[in-house]
This record gives sequence, structure tokens and C-alpha cells, in this order.
Amino acid sequence: MDKQSQLIIEQVFSKIGDFKKILVGFSGGIDSTVLLHALYQIKKTCHPSLQIRAIHVHHGLNIKADSWEAHCALLCQQWDIPFICCHVLVDPANNGLEAAAREVRYQAYRDELLDDEIIVTAQHLDDQAETFMLALKRGSGPAGLSSMPELLPFAITAGITYLLRPLLSIARVNLEHYVQDNQLRWVEDDSNQDDKYDRNYLRLRIMPLLSARWPHFPNAIARSASLCAEQESLLDELLQDILDEMMDYRGGLFIDSLHDCSIAKRNALIRRWIGLHQLPMPPFNQLQRIWQEVALARQDAEPICRLGNVEIRRYESALWIVRRISSLANKQYDWNYPESFILPESLGKLYIMQGQGQIRPPYQHEKVTVRFGLQGIINIVGRTHSRNSKKIWQELGIAPWMRERTPLVYYNDELITAVGCFVTPAGYIGEEQLGIAIDWQKNDEFQIPL
Repeated sequence: MDKQSQLIIEQVFSKIGDFKKILVGFSGGIDSTVLLHALYQIKKTCHPSLQIRAIHVHHGLNIKADSWEAHCALLCQQWDIPFICCHVLVDPANNGLEAAAREVRYQAYRDELLDDEIIVTAQHLDDQAETFMLALKRGSGPAGLSSMPELLPFAITAGITYLLRPLLSIARVNLEHYVQDNQLRWVEDDSNQDDKYDRNYLRLRIMPLLSARWPHFPNAIARSASLCAEQESLLDELLQDILDEMMDYRGGLFIDSLHDCSIAKRNALIRRWIGLHQLPMPPFNQLQRIWQEVALARQDAEPICRLGNVEIRRYESALWIVRRISSLANKQYDWNYPESFILPESLGKLYIMQGQGQIRPPYQHEKVTVRFGLQGIINIVGRTHSRNSKKIWQELGIAPWMRERTPLVYYNDELITAVGCFVTPAGYIGEEQLGIAIDWQKNDEFQIPL
């Protein structure tokens, strides 16, 4: 192994620092092959306690996808590295093919990460330069022009874990030298030659011209990205205390507090509030929509601004971030009572707790179902008069988006309870008797009010 390859290994070693459990995003291309091999060499020669796993995401978008999976599995077998393959479904309807593939890939990483394990990916200097240029094309500000950080919080397992990009300062030509020097095999994605994709167009047509004129152009771009990131970090430091004071304990952002801010300060605070949820920064036109169409909408409106797979909503004079789901209105699901029930759309689970509540258990002949979308005139325990469903939700302080997501339990065709919200007289067993309670253990849905 020559000196140039050894320098790459030393760079990776210096970047992983004290991290001991590593999950490597492994596509089988040159970049990730270099990264995985470098980590393999580190473990073999100087860091035997390092725990390495590789994850390959099978997008199913290329006829060669199965052979790529087999190639990656074989390399991991040769290097004695545990291999995971995740088959995913890519839906390009909302954000386009590239963004949709990246979204499901990163979600696969989050789903697979173990406690105290970090995800390591193989983006390099040329990738950073392309990301900067794409942000420039979109008219991004300093946050977007910061491009890709080397280390950032990524997922929450037992604690916060991280995404690390240890090759970010290394040029692709050096990675090509590494695979040749170490006689490594890799796969070529033929779609990388299709310049209808913006990133490929930059890589194939634009960046070679710029680098021919100015050989250090990618390094200069990386330096500019680093300076933008430094400015953003300073703003984070200066604005964090202010943002904390403007937020509801459940994560909402108070609209009244934003009214007193300048446009620049308001936009910076909204961006940082969105960033707390590890979401991509919205462009300027979407920030305008969040303010004009959601924050400033009339009081009786229920405005929505879609941002990728989430929605920005308004409730109780605050802005909220809500995960988007498919409509559940009028859906019905059989519940094999008293077993736990897994709710649709990753809303969590329902559990029966015997003898801990005032809901009567179902009679032997009654069928138990879970439904969504409360309708009609309802009578609930604690109210002397029946009310329509919208009025009940309002009186109970249930956010508009939670009204369709709240599971309704029926015995036969009789409403018994809206879980965690109310019980009907038909389902109430009385204070003097021990009935059941239904516990709703929710999945992470951002900090939305119930």
C-alpha cells in the first residue's frame, strides 16, 4: 500500500475518533468501497475493538440492483464484516427520484442503527462541491451553501447518534487511486452517466470545465461552504436562547413572538425551529408561505404548508410540525382483543390494561374494531348534552390533525371511546367498578399537541 492510500486510512482513523460502533452506508461504488476497506484495514491493524457493519440499500431502480447486492455481500463476507441489505420502495411523486431515493435510504439507516452506533457515509470533496453548486442554483442562503457537514446529529436511539462523512476533504481522483493501489473491485451505476439529473450534469459537464480553468476550484468551494457553516453555527449560538423562549414545551413556535421580529430574524428563527426536527431547510419562497399562508391566516382557518413528508400547521397561536400520513377517515380495522393492536400509519400501539380504568370490557359476543374520523352527534361521559364531533374536539383541546389520527374503539357498531380523549356512556363502567384502560403508546410524531 503506497503513501497516498495510507494517508486516506489515517484520515478516516482520525475522523472516527472515539466512536467504536460503526454502520457503513455501502452502495458498492468506488467511494463507499474505499471507505469500507479503509475501516477494515483500521480494524485489522490498529483498532481491533472497532465494530463495523455494512448496510446496502436495494432501491430496485436498476436492472443490476440484485447483482450489486450480491457483490456487496461477497466483499463483506471476504472482509468478515456483517452485512445488511434493506429492500425499499421509492416513490418519486413528491420530491423527484433522487430526493425520494435519498429519503428512503436514510430512513433505512435510521431503522437499522443500534444504540451508540453511528452511520458513516462516503461523500467526498467533489460531492461537496457539487452540493454547493446545486444550492447556488436554487438561490440558497448560508445554511444551504454550508452544504454537507462532516458530522451531524442523525437519529435518536438510546441517545443521540451521528452521521459522519470522513472522506469529505478527499478528492475523487485520490479514491480512484486507492482502489487501483489496493486492487479493489466496485460496481458502476450506469445512471451516473445520465446528465438529465442535475448532479450528473454538474459532474460530467460543468465541474471539469471549472477545474480545468482553476484546478483548486473544488477546494475553494469547500472552503466557502465551511465559512458559510461557521456563520450559521454562530447564528445558532446567538439565537438558541431566543428560540427556546419562543417555543411551547411541546415544540410549537409561538406566532405572537415572531411578530416583533425583523423579517431576517423571523426567517432565521423559523429555519432553526425546523432544523430542530432534522428536516431540510425550506427555500425562501416556502418561508414566505409558512408566514403568510399559515401564521397569518384567519383564526378559524386550518392552513397547511407541505414541506417534504411533513406539514407546517397552526394551532393555539403557534406553528407546529406534523408528519404527513395517508387519510384514515372512515377506515375500520378488526382488533383481536385483548391482544395489543398495531395502529396504521406508524401511529403506535394500543394496549389493554385490566382493572385500571372505567371502560367496560367487551361482552363475549361483541366484535371490537378500531376506526378513525369521528362524525355526527356524540354523547360523552362528563357532558350533560350531546354535541357534534367538531365541538367535542374543540372543547377537549384536540389539535385538528389529531382528530383523524385518534383511534376510536367500537364494540360492534357502538362507539366506546376515543382513546386518551373521552368515553361514551355505552362504554363507561362506573367509578365503583374496575374496568379496563386502553393505553396508546405513540411513535415519535414530532412534538405535536394532543
